[in-house]
Amino acid sequence: MYRKLRAGAVVVGATLLVTAVSSCSSGGKGNDNSAEPPVKQQPKSADPFWVNPESKAAKAASALKKDGKDDEAAAVRKIAEQPSGEWIIPENAEEQARGYTEAAKKADRDALLVVYNIPHRDCGNYSKGGAADGNAYRAFIDQLAAGIGDRPATVILEPDAVQHMVDNCTPEQFHEERYDLLKGAIGKLKSLKNTTVYLDAGNAGWGKPDQIFQPLQWSGIDQADGFSVNVSNFYSTEESVKYGKELSAKVGNKPFVVDTSRNGNGPYTGGNPDERWCNPPGRALGESPTTKTGDPLVKAYLWVKRPGESDGTCKGGPKAGEWWGEYAVKLAKAGD
Repeated sequence: MYRKLRAGAVVVGATLLVTAVSSCSSGGKGNDNSAEPPVKQQPKSADPFWVNPESKAAKAASALKKDGKDDEAAAVRKIAEQPSGEWIIPENAEEQARGYTEAAKKADRDALLVVYNIPHRDCGNYSKGGAADGNAYRAFIDQLAAGIGDRPATVILEPDAVQHMVDNCTPEQFHEERYDLLKGAIGKLKSLKNTTVYLDAGNAGWGKPDQIFQPLQWSGIDQADGFSVNVSNFYSTEESVKYGKELSAKVGNKPFVVDTSRNGNGPYTGGNPDERWCNPPGRALGESPTTKTGDPLVKAYLWVKRPGESDGTCKGGPKAGEWWGEYAVKLAKAGD
């Protein structure tokens, strides 16, 4: 049953080598010979987060344009032009964090990073894996922090990690260690000069705030800047804000951010209930990323999940985190 409730977060493959990130910071020209200009940053006043000019979406849009598929290229470009989360790969966490934050700083923007490497991750599902043990995870966080340094970064910490303890998807024998690891990660990242940390807190379709507020406290939410909701999921912004506000009242009125990357048409209600979160058809892009939400408790609408990347090998999709061009085009066109 937990599959129905889970946030559907996915591991994302490393899209950039350090050299590629360097080319981003020099204007994103790289080896792109298409006629399309490189994607530009959004106005900083409304959206301070970095647009990666060499994201999978940007490269896909360029390739479609070269192939003369102008309509599809324009659709994918809607995704490429918005900032979205960079999911850090543990094998070269320090290099990635440094590359992304340096490129973002050069563009006078903040990097949006997603940390998804907790041991026993995803309960053995499509995004199973994570650090081998607690010591490996602590070393990973140390490397991440070293890569970020004093540069501005916003970190979404461990989608599903707290939620999966509450619903016992993660076996109880691992809970005590996980609380300690999350608390330690928040403390380490908050010791950095310009890093903001949001601990993930599930989604509006998962359960009640009463079920998760204490586990969030045990995980160190008091040290964090706030929490995130709806990561990689499809619940409407209205539902997500309602859930977030109810939860905020139970954790010291902490603010929160909402993942609006794919919630334009709300959650999918057909098919197997246990996998409605996984590559559901008929979904649409949600509100564009912005810090101008009109609500002091809602710090930002963010695209934490990168639209166009698969949730996993369900409904004909490729592996979790791989680019799925057909799905991306449908997402982008659904709101037209």
